[in-house]
Amino acid sequence: MKRPTLAGAALLAATTAVVAVTLGGTDANAATAGPITGLGGKCVDVAAASSANGTAVQLYDCNGTAAQTWTVDGTTVKAFGKCLDVTAASTTNGALAQLYDCNGTGAQQWTASNGALINTGSGKCLDATGQSSANGTRLQIWTCTGAANQTWTLPGGTVPPPPGGLNPAVAPGGNFDLSIWQLQLPVGSPGAPTTIPSSQLRGPNGYTNPAYFFTDKNDGSMTFWAPEKGVTTPNSNYARSELREMNASGTAADWRLAGSHRMSATLRIPNVTKNVCVGQIHLGTGGPSTKPLLELYYRPNGDIYLGTENSPDGGQTLHLVGNVPLGVKWSYVIAISGGNRINLTVNGSTTSYAIPSSFNQYGMYFKAGSYNQSSSDSTTNGAKVKFYALTVSHA
Repeated sequence: MKRPTLAGAALLAATTAVVAVTLGGTDANAATAGPITGLGGKCVDVAAASSANGTAVQLYDCNGTAAQTWTVDGTTVKAFGKCLDVTAASTTNGALAQLYDCNGTGAQQWTASNGALINTGSGKCLDATGQSSANGTRLQIWTCTGAANQTWTLPGGTVPPPPGGLNPAVAPGGNFDLSIWQLQLPVGSPGAPTTIPSSQLRGPNGYTNPAYFFTDKNDGSMTFWAPEKGVTTPNSNYARSELREMNASGTAADWRLAGSHRMSATLRIPNVTKNVCVGQIHLGTGGPSTKPLLELYYRPNGDIYLGTENSPDGGQTLHLVGNVPLGVKWSYVIAISGGNRINLTVNGSTTSYAIPSSFNQYGMYFKAGSYNQSSSDSTTNGAKVKFYALTVSHA
């Protein structure tokens, strides 16, 4: 019996520069059909050309048959109308790939990143077992290594950029998987900032704003700018250019603390006036609170603080968790484990914090970007945050 998992974006280690692209090719809305090739130039193949649930997925000499014709659409990979799936929705190394009825779970969601196909449910890479290119070699998931047995060419010859190869010539959606994000900008009507839905953010020709949200032409980073003067939400005095997590269906993400939830990022802050929030877990449905569960802050002297909310009614405790000089790259992973712990990793160093039970009634969602924590009449002072990797996973 397959166990369903929550769908989300794929996750690599926080220290790895991730370039996540839509599987379907350059047009985020277009399905692409054809072979997927890997180690030794062999094709991803459905064993015995069977469409039965549980059929093995393997490497085999390319032959142009239907068993090697994969339709890559959004985050799903299909043959014979069924989905490339991880057996039993397992997240362990060595879990085998198979063909199975499409069900929308994380076991069947894939993201192309740095030449790899990363499974959403596990955060692990599609892998040719034993680094073998022999006919019949089973495909499995395994911790991402960047090796040749985890490198795949998608239909139409689409190959994700190499590590660190952010493309400076495309919109942010051409380098990052923005299909699960909504963007808020510091413009619009008072109390009602402009929001951009995920449908407009996706793909290399997706939404960009030259002032507040754009691809840096020098390094390809997804860049957010939030000035001290800008349109704010009714519950904040501070402007933001920030992503809000959504579901793949376009509805607002609203997950519960039970389970495993992670957001990973590599970033750099070249400008900040006083303080900027670069990552959050915010409360969703379940009660009247508009508070975050946690906020990750960066200050001009390089200090990084985690702010944990004492209760849904308010009161934040600050924890100094690291120091990185202004303008230097660093990485973080914000993770929820067991439903009652916050695990924060900054540049490989992890600290853990208990979550009060009063938060259990609430849904949650991730946020990332530049949420400036100072206000004035200045439109030139503010916080610029540049992301080189941003991924989310749920299980």
